[in-house]
Amino acid sequence: MPEIPLTVQDAAAALRAGELTSVDLTQAMLDRADELDSQLGTYLARFDRQALANAERADAELRDGLDRGPFHGIPVGVKDILAASEGPTTAQSLILDPDWGAGKDAPIVKRLRRAGAVITGKTSTMEFACGVPDPTKPFPIPRNPWDLDTWPGGSSSGTGSGIAAGLFLAGIGTDTGGSIRIPAAFCGVSGLMPTFGRVPKSGCTPLGYSLDHVGPLARSAWDCAGMLQVLAGYDPSDPDCIDVPVPDYLSGLSGSLAGLRVGVERAHHFPEERDPLVEGCFDAALEVLKQLGARLVDVVLPLYDEVQAALMPTCAAESLAYHMSDAQARWGDYFEGTRAMLARGALVSGADYVQAQRLRRVAQRQLVGLLDTVDVVVMPTSAVGAFRYGQDDLLDIERLFKLVFTSYWDAVGNPALVVPMGFTGEGLPLSLQIAGRAFDEAALLNVGHAYQQATEWHLQTPPLTRSTRAPVGSAAS
Repeated sequence: MPEIPLTVQDAAAALRAGELTSVDLTQAMLDRADELDSQLGTYLARFDRQALANAERADAELRDGLDRGPFHGIPVGVKDILAASEGPTTAQSLILDPDWGAGKDAPIVKRLRRAGAVITGKTSTMEFACGVPDPTKPFPIPRNPWDLDTWPGGSSSGTGSGIAAGLFLAGIGTDTGGSIRIPAAFCGVSGLMPTFGRVPKSGCTPLGYSLDHVGPLARSAWDCAGMLQVLAGYDPSDPDCIDVPVPDYLSGLSGSLAGLRVGVERAHHFPEERDPLVEGCFDAALEVLKQLGARLVDVVLPLYDEVQAALMPTCAAESLAYHMSDAQARWGDYFEGTRAMLARGALVSGADYVQAQRLRRVAQRQLVGLLDTVDVVVMPTSAVGAFRYGQDDLLDIERLFKLVFTSYWDAVGNPALVVPMGFTGEGLPLSLQIAGRAFDEAALLNVGHAYQQATEWHLQTPPLTRSTRAPVGSAAS
C-alpha cells in the first residue's frame, strides 16, 4: 500500500492508476488531522462527513469514466474568510454575522466542487486576514509544523501549515500584503498570488478592496498551476474581476528556461538583520536557473520603498471602510492586531489615500518598462525563517515588511509565486519569490516548475509529520 502522496500530481496519478481511492486518501488525511491538529491549530471547522461522501462520489465518477481533471478526488482546505456551504464562515472573529455566507459557496469554491475537489474543512487565519493571533480570543493559535514555537505566517496560516503537515494536499489562501506567500514560505510549500482580477474574490470577506488577491497554496508549482486552472476566470459577481483569456497552465510547464531573461533583485532584499544562510540559498537557486538555460540580469525594482509605504495607508483605510460600524460598536471584540490596523486607518487622510493610489499607478507604469527588459524577477521571499511567537516583529508591521518581501507585489497587482529554496541554520524553510508581468502567471509557474524539477526542497517534510506518513488503503488491495 502506498504512503500518502505529497503532491496533487502524484495523488492524481495514483487515483487514476487504481493504487488508492479518494476515500482512502481523504480518510488518511482526516486521521492525520486527528493526530496533529491539536498541536497545529490548522482547522477552524472540519467537514468529515461531507468530505467522505464527496470522496465516494469522486471514486464512483472516476470508475465510470468521468474525469474532472487533476483535482478530482483531491482533499483541499479553504481559508475561513471564504464562504462554503458546509458550515459557517467566521473570519476567525467574534464580529462576523453567523449568517454571512450561510449555505452558500464563494464562486471559487463552486469551481473547486465542479473540478471534483474534496473540501475537508475551513482553515485558520488571522482575524479578517489581518493582524496576529490573539490568545485572549476563543480561536486556535496556528503553529508551524517545522517548529511549533514559530508562526506559520499569515494570514493564510492554516492553509500553509495544513499542506506542510499533510492534512490536505492543496488549499485556498488570500493575499493582501503577502498572506499566501508568507505562509507558503514559512511552511516550506509553494504559493501563488495571481494578478489582481485574475481570480474572483466575491464570497470572501474583504481586507483591502484594491489589494485583495485569492489564489492557491500547494506543495509544488505544478499543483499550483493545476489549481489556478480551476480558480481563474471572469465572474461578474466581482467588479474587480477582469475578463481576459485563461491559458492552459499545465501544458505551459515545459520545464525549459532556455533564453529566459531573469531579473535578479538584490538591492532591497538583503537587510543587515537577514539570516546568515539566505544569501547562499538564493545564490544557489540562481545557479540552478542559470544551468537550466536562464540568462541572469541585475535589476532594481522601481519606487520600491515608496510602494511599500503606500500599501499600509491603503490597506488600513480600506479595512476601516468595511469595519467602521462594527469598530464603533464592538471595539473590544476585535483582536489586538486588528484594532491596530483599524486605528491606523482612522489616521489616514483623504489626501494620504489619494497620494498612495497615485504612487501605485506610477510604479505600475515604471514596472511595465522594467518587465519589457526581463521576463521575470526573482528575489528571496523573506530575509529570515518563521518568526518565533513572543517576538515583537509580529506586532510591528513596518519591521515585518522590512524582513518579508511580499507587499510590493500586492500594491502593484502583479503575480508572484514562491517556492522553497533551502533552510536556515535552525531548520526553518527559506523561499524564492518569482514575480512577473500582469496576467503572465504561466511564466512564473514554468520557472517554479523547472526549478523544482531540478531540486527537492519542496519535497522536504517537517519532523513532526515523518512518523505519521502511514500507508493508506489501496483500491487494488
